Amino acid sequence: MKRARLANGLDVTAIGLGTAPLGGLFTPVGDADAEATLERAWMAGIRFYDTAPLYGFGLAERRLGAFLRQQKRASYAISTKVGRLLRAPDGTAIEDDYYKSGQRERPVFDFSYDGVMRSVDESLGRLGLDRVDVLLVHDPDDHFDAAAAGAFRALQRLRDDGTIKAIGAGMNQSEMPVRFAEAVPVDCFLLAGRYTLLDQGALVALFPLCTAKNIGILLGGIYNSGILANPRTSAKFDYQDADPALVARALELDELCRKHGTELKAAALQFGMAHPAVTVAVMGARNAAEIAENVAMSETAVPHAFWQELRARNLVDARAPLPGGV
Repeated sequence: MKRARLANGLDVTAIGLGTAPLGGLFTPVGDADAEATLERAWMAGIRFYDTAPLYGFGLAERRLGAFLRQQKRASYAISTKVGRLLRAPDGTAIEDDYYKSGQRERPVFDFSYDGVMRSVDESLGRLGLDRVDVLLVHDPDDHFDAAAAGAFRALQRLRDDGTIKAIGAGMNQSEMPVRFAEAVPVDCFLLAGRYTLLDQGALVALFPLCTAKNIGILLGGIYNSGILANPRTSAKFDYQDADPALVARALELDELCRKHGTELKAAALQFGMAHPAVTVAVMGARNAAEIAENVAMSETAVPHAFWQELRARNLVDARAPLPGGV
């Protein structure tokens, strides 16, 4: 699989595996399916894995670590996140709206220096690994000052002493990463859902700044929580039921794909990967079949005429680069 440089001394595969689904996002995933998913990703050549304490409240980290401990440590790269500590709640645990994991602990925001150091230690314990390669501050949307003064200070220390290779933030917006890029020497951002066939907000400021500063983009949420995978059945956008106007746009894109004999998933994935700021397409999967499909969608030939008509009909921002130089 094609590889790219994310940071000094850190090469990653062009497709990575996001493990939120393996933590039971929306639907429970059994141990056997989780293991089969990870095995299929490895067989497909995927060597970059993204996880977080939030994903299944520790379950995704445990499952990923159990698999990666069977592989040579130098053969893959892994990112996890800080900003949430998992703690047992007072009283009876209530099932989360998003993660169906059966775990008792629940996340508590903590962007302090000490909280981040505890988070790293606890993640390593769940993973059963002695190190990770990338650490990302997770969802600091309402905590910019605390993250800049506390979390990023801890991450810079860990990067400076060689414990990790790259630092950044993982967010579902493109505005705050611009502020971090201007205030902190970051290496990368995991951007979820803000550069897709339905949302090109990252083109305004983030991608130009990242290109100028050589900051890598780990692109997540390429299907916008599912609407760009299947806009016809219970479509979701940004983890919520999709607005009818967005469903209509997704259906228009799907019809255009059908007209040109191609797949909406292939167009969505290859659109995101075509931007030079994007280093890795981080794709989630909950079973082996979805891994195989994601890889196939990255390799499916999307007709040049599709991209030409997409541009001609102004269905994407005019500044967005398209495959084939359209």
